[in-house]
Amino acid sequence: MANVNVASMSIDALLKLREGIENVLTRRTHELKAQLAMLGHEIGFKARGSSLKGRSVPVKYRDKSGNTWAGRGAQPVWLRERLKDGATLEDFAVHKNAGRVKTRRRAKR
Repeated sequence: MANVNVASMSIDALLKLREGIENVLTRRTHELKAQLAMLGHEIGFKARGSSLKGRSVPVKYRDKSGNTWAGRGAQPVWLRERLKDGATLEDFAVHKNAGRVKTRRRAKR
C-alpha cells in the first residue's frame, strides 16, 4: 500500500478516501459473516436462543393456597416467607407418584 500524506490532501479527497475505506470494510464484513455462517453450519451450530425457552416445566412445589413454583428462577415471595418461618422445601414438594396407586404383581405359577 502506498504511503499517503493525508495532512496535505484536500477535504474532497479525504472524503473520497473515507468512502472507499467504508466500502472495503463493509465488503470484508459481509465476507467474514458469510464464512462464519458456513463454519457454524458445518459444525451444526444453530444461532437460536435457548433450547429450553418457551417450554413449560412441571410444578415441583405447591402450597395449600394453590401457589406453585417449578423450581426455576428466583424463589417466589410466598415460598421465601414460609422458609423464613421455619418450613422446608420438602414441605411443599409435589411428588410425581403421589396420585398413583400401587398394584401388586401376581407371582408366576
